Amino acid sequence: MATTIKDLDPQIIWKNFYLLTQVPRPSGHLEKVQQFLLDWAKEHGIEAFKDGAENIVMRKPATPGRENAKTAVLQAHMDMVPQKVDESTHNFETDPIETFIDGDWVKAKGTTLGSDDGMGVAAIMAVMESTDIKHGPLEALITADEETCMYGVNHLSADTLKGDILLNIDNETMGEFVIGSAGGVNINATMQYKEVALEEGDIAVKVSLKGLRGGHSGLEINEGRANANKLMARFVRQAIADDEARLCSWQGGNMRNAIPRTATVVMAVPLENYDDFCELAQYCQQVFNDEFRGVEEGITLSVETTAMPAGRVPEEIQDNLVDAIMACHDGVLRNIPSIPSVVETSSNLGIINIGGGEASILILARSSNETMMEYIQEMQESCFAMAGMKVEYGGQYGAWQPNFDSPIVAKMVEVYRNVLGEEAKVEVCHAGLECSIIGGVYPKMDLVSFGPTLRSPHTPDERCNIPSVAKFWPFLKALLEEI
Repeated sequence: MATTIKDLDPQIIWKNFYLLTQVPRPSGHLEKVQQFLLDWAKEHGIEAFKDGAENIVMRKPATPGRENAKTAVLQAHMDMVPQKVDESTHNFETDPIETFIDGDWVKAKGTTLGSDDGMGVAAIMAVMESTDIKHGPLEALITADEETCMYGVNHLSADTLKGDILLNIDNETMGEFVIGSAGGVNINATMQYKEVALEEGDIAVKVSLKGLRGGHSGLEINEGRANANKLMARFVRQAIADDEARLCSWQGGNMRNAIPRTATVVMAVPLENYDDFCELAQYCQQVFNDEFRGVEEGITLSVETTAMPAGRVPEEIQDNLVDAIMACHDGVLRNIPSIPSVVETSSNLGIINIGGGEASILILARSSNETMMEYIQEMQESCFAMAGMKVEYGGQYGAWQPNFDSPIVAKMVEVYRNVLGEEAKVEVCHAGLECSIIGGVYPKMDLVSFGPTLRSPHTPDERCNIPSVAKFWPFLKALLEEI
């Protein structure tokens, strides 16, 4: 029985995934993993280079006799979402990911695992070094900063790739072939203000909301999980109304595409209202746990005194900000009318930073419908514009419209049945995939997304299913031989 992930089967994938866990690669800090991939390719005699968009490109010639086969592009992203439990001291920019085996799953100790999309990269490495697959010409595209702004594909040149087929290895359910996904846009609301002095007789208190599950804002937005920023807004608004509390600072969430798990505010409270303030926190904690029973467990809302800050948010601006956060849409807006089981439009109130004279709120909105995307953007802009905030858009990518007549998908369904004796499912999903942008740069490419089974990406509960990887590898090899 394997005791470390390097010993799991198929070893050719797991050993490469282990190597990736030893290289820091949070979004925005990819220098080490880029150099690692280039060094690895050189060691294995594989052509590789970094393009002008910070992507790593690899090429492998066809096996003899297969030179005229279509060129397949294996694609994954190198960055990972950095999330950790409150007590973890892990530094994602310097420390390796600590993994362990728990039954049929590989997990990380107190952090995200990085199987999203480290398993895709490890599979690409396995194909590139393998000597027992008969295949046509192969290319690999390992992209940069997919999790934050899709920088790598947004700056991809039209002359970088030569392939006919794109195999995106970034789906989270084995046996599911995705042929369409939602588009997305970052909605960033900002403002500056001049702090005012605290009132004489006030004390400073720090309120921490913890214990939420969080989750992937595309895959798990429909599961009714709590958003720490939205819960905190309810408490803050009531504390202002009941206890004359005043907002000094607010930090909630740290990734636009992760449902926020924690939020912390510092408030100034009149000393005589402190006990009532604490009782309100206890009351809200109970309410939140009752409301989310069966979905969340162990929500905590703790209060402690803290050092007095230099200043606080002026009351009118405070009230406008809190009202806007309360009114901001978060979660599913609607499902696809013709496919009621699939989310069409949603938004995630991902990051709030208020303090020191600046306020910034970042939302990731998603939709597979162009006009509904416009609607949710205008909805959120209207909400924060009324609070006097400047609203800007960034990192926008369009929806990937499904091609139900895709030749590669038809071939994959056939190969899956022949190799594994099972029927695959062809799906569309709400999560954002790079296929939409790549398809815009290379409109003649036939595109599909698939991969082994992962659960709870973008959270410290992220895990990779071991049996699914054992099925994925022979399927992938057989597929490359059929192209």
